[in-house]
Amino acid sequence: MTGSAHRRTGASRYRERVPLVAAAVCPHPPLLVPEVAGAAAAELDALRAACDAALSRLLAAEPDCVVVLGSGPSTEWIIPPAIGTLGPFGVDLTVPLAPTPGEAGGGAVLPISLTIGAWLLARHPVRARVVGVQVAPAASADEVTRLAEEVDEYRPRVGLLTMGDGSACRGQKSPGYDDPRAQAYDESVATALASADAEALLGLDPVLSAELKVAGRAPWQVLAGAVHAAGGDWRGELHYAAAPYGVAYFVAGWEAA
Repeated sequence: MTGSAHRRTGASRYRERVPLVAAAVCPHPPLLVPEVAGAAAAELDALRAACDAALSRLLAAEPDCVVVLGSGPSTEWIIPPAIGTLGPFGVDLTVPLAPTPGEAGGGAVLPISLTIGAWLLARHPVRARVVGVQVAPAASADEVTRLAEEVDEYRPRVGLLTMGDGSACRGQKSPGYDDPRAQAYDESVATALASADAEALLGLDPVLSAELKVAGRAPWQVLAGAVHAAGGDWRGELHYAAAPYGVAYFVAGWEAA
């Protein structure tokens, strides 16, 4: 099911409140999965713990639907059955989105962002419906706005698990080599996540984000758009902000005040 399948007609629909009650922001390095990290798994123990804390807070808000959002090759909604694989990272492990007892999986193939999101979610008891949405890294402002509005389809209470990495240019051994602009960019994202500043996330420059190899820009902006559409006061909490392998990882929680 593509995002366009959820497109609404009539300007009045876009003035409705989005029923978003809470959000968690997590990164999606495959090394989060201990089987992938192997002997180095302990190096990301603090990051895993932060992700678990953010997800626990998200689920404590008792959403009726959890939308797992991350970057992917195209912009579209993914409705289970759907499955991700860690095979490209040397581990024979598959991760279903919203597993159902007795189901063998199958369906759509998840991008790595949603695969890691589904893996994190599977570490918690989830009673809510779970769906996914992937957004292309080069998604335009119009696409971001449309996806934010479409979150409203999943009533009446929605939790948004937003997957995305920061810059990949934090040092000479980073995937994107060293870029002196990266630290300031990442610090601005950390500040925005800590204070639930949707406007700051919406203001992230797509060109600069691409140059810094940021995987989270478009998903963060969908989150920000959904919060903006929901209205009201929001509070944020930053659980983690570091660049252990030259890539910035953030973990945060946002809740409606």
